[in-house]
Amino acid sequence: MKQIYLQSYYKSGYHRFMNYIYNISDHPKKEEIEKRLEIIKFFDEFGDKATAKAFSKKRSTIYFWKQSLKKAGGRLSALAPGDKAPRTRKKRKITSEMVVFIKDYRLLHPGVDQVTIKPALDVFCLRNNLPLVCEATIANVIRELKDKGELPDYYIRTTINGKTGKLRYKRIGKPKKKKYRVGNHTAKNPGDLIQIDAISFFLLGTKRYIITAIDIKTKFAFAYAYKSLSSSSAKDFIQKLEQVAPFEINAIQTDNGSEFAKHFDNYLATKNIIHYWNYPNCPKANCYIENFNGLIQRQYVGWHLDELIDPDEFNQGLIRYLLWYNSEKPHRKIGKVPPLMYYVNNFVGPQKSNMLVDAAGT
Repeated sequence: MKQIYLQSYYKSGYHRFMNYIYNISDHPKKEEIEKRLEIIKFFDEFGDKATAKAFSKKRSTIYFWKQSLKKAGGRLSALAPGDKAPRTRKKRKITSEMVVFIKDYRLLHPGVDQVTIKPALDVFCLRNNLPLVCEATIANVIRELKDKGELPDYYIRTTINGKTGKLRYKRIGKPKKKKYRVGNHTAKNPGDLIQIDAISFFLLGTKRYIITAIDIKTKFAFAYAYKSLSSSSAKDFIQKLEQVAPFEINAIQTDNGSEFAKHFDNYLATKNIIHYWNYPNCPKANCYIENFNGLIQRQYVGWHLDELIDPDEFNQGLIRYLLWYNSEKPHRKIGKVPPLMYYVNNFVGPQKSNMLVDAAGT
């Protein structure tokens, strides 16, 4: 770490001293040092009373900082706050034998807590001349064992069938992954929030699916047909969307369908794309994509249902429709201009969408 020495601090004055402040940019406590330097300067100019009112620092504190600087030969790091951690820490009474006992007892009696374990642990400690510990310490040990994966965290939930009277058993494993909700998140720039949904069709005894997406800010839209609706299909869709979108994707909003979990959700995590989930039974939260779904069915899908049996053939025509939708069709909510024109006019210079580039190449 680079150290700056200011031997002539008191001779040359404070302003020369402040010229060195940016030479401590690599110091881990740079902000605290800068703050203390500003307080010293204020103290020198306005006195101790004004400093006490402005920064709640006494004169003795300022003199202590100056003395520390002088003893350190003007080295700025002398103003860095010291470590506030206690010099002596209370040693933990728990021993390895006690941890093994708690682990074995919990495995023998799944789901018991510290209150149940303590009486048995007290007997074990008295027999082996070990110190007694409180319930909070036992709870901490259980938590640490869970975090290390050495202790299964599960329980059995039982429900009764109202018709048959039989008990049903359901093993509950790890808690479900917390889902982010869109809340008051607003899209200020292209890619800040893209809504994605899926439409299913039943044709001649066969199911086909179309995954759709729309950017909230620019109304840029994309869609693609698949034979199956899985998280792998959804992952393939988001990868295609990244290729054709003229902007970077920052956040995705979907419903709670299984197709948007596993491979899809994991892929978003690797790309640092935020995944917002809708609240259950709240389709209005995805109103933009729902409107687009109705529009694309009226304007294109309904006229080409027979082609949907073969998704590859259907997608060729669908791409041509999307090119028209994004580059020619006026949209009322963005000033009666196409999405790509709105994007170029408001966020970038003359630039074509990757969708247009790909289409020109084919």
